[in-house]
Amino acid sequence: MSTPLQYGDPPALGPFRVQGRLWAGEAGVVYAGRAADGAPVSLALLTHGAARDPAAHERFVAAITSGAGLEQAPPVVAADVEGPAPWVAAPPYADGRPAAAVFLDPVMVRGALRGRLTGPDMRPYWIGDRAPALPPPPLPRRLRPLTQTRRAVIVAAVVTALVFLLVMVLFWLLFTRDDETEIPPRPAPQTQFTPTEPPRPSPPPPTTSSPSPRPSETQSASPDPSESGEGTGDPIRHRPEPSAAPPAGPVEGAPEGASAGVRPAAGVAP
Repeated sequence: MSTPLQYGDPPALGPFRVQGRLWAGEAGVVYAGRAADGAPVSLALLTHGAARDPAAHERFVAAITSGAGLEQAPPVVAADVEGPAPWVAAPPYADGRPAAAVFLDPVMVRGALRGRLTGPDMRPYWIGDRAPALPPPPLPRRLRPLTQTRRAVIVAAVVTALVFLLVMVLFWLLFTRDDETEIPPRPAPQTQFTPTEPPRPSPPPPTTSSPSPRPSETQSASPDPSESGEGTGDPIRHRPEPSAAPPAGPVEGAPEGASAGVRPAAGVAP
C-alpha cells in the first residue's frame, strides 16, 4: 500500500511519474511510480544526508551497478547514478517488499564486530536528515547545450537583427543627418561706429548792394540848363517831364500860394 506524497517529494524521477510512497527508511525512500507506457515500478531514492555522504553514495551506486553487498539483486529497469541524487527503478515488489528497497540495504553500516563480543551499533552522522535528495532542477533553456538546429536559428536571428539595424542607421543618416549638419551662417563682423558731426549750413555768399543815391547826388545828376545848351547855341531850358496828376487839395509841405496842380520842378527854387 502506498501513502500520499509529502512535501519535498519529487513529482517525477527521470521518465517515471511518482504516484506515492511505498516505504521510508534511514538511507532512502521508495516510491510507487509508473512508466510512460503505464507499467508500474518501484523507485528508490537516497535521503539528503546519505546523498551528501561520499561513502554512502558510493555503496548505493555499487549496489545498483554491480550488486555489491546484495545476496540477490532484483532486475534494474532504469537508473541514474551520475548525478548528486542517484535513483533506481525496479519491479514493484520482490519477496513481499518493494524491489527497489533492496538497493538501500548496503547503504547502512551495522556493527563492525561480529560474534560474542560485539561493539555498539554504528550510526552515521547524517541519520537525522531524512528528506529525499531531489535531483537538481533542469537547466534553464538558455543554459542548455546548443544543438545544431538551435544554433542555426540563433545565428539567423542575430544576422537578421544586424541587417535591420544597419538599414535603420542608413535611413537615419540619409533623411535626418542632413538637417543636423548644415553649417550655421557666420555672424557678421563687429563694426566700430564713429558718429560724425552733422553738416553745418554754409553762410550765403556776400551780395554787393548798390548804394542808394543821396538827394544831393540826385540833384547834381540832373542836367544843367546851361550845360544842355552848351555847344548847340540853343538856349532851351530843361523842362520837367509831366508827372501823374497830384491829388486834389493842397499838397502837404508845398509853399503857400502855389496852385494845387503845379509841383515845383526839381532843382528849381520856388
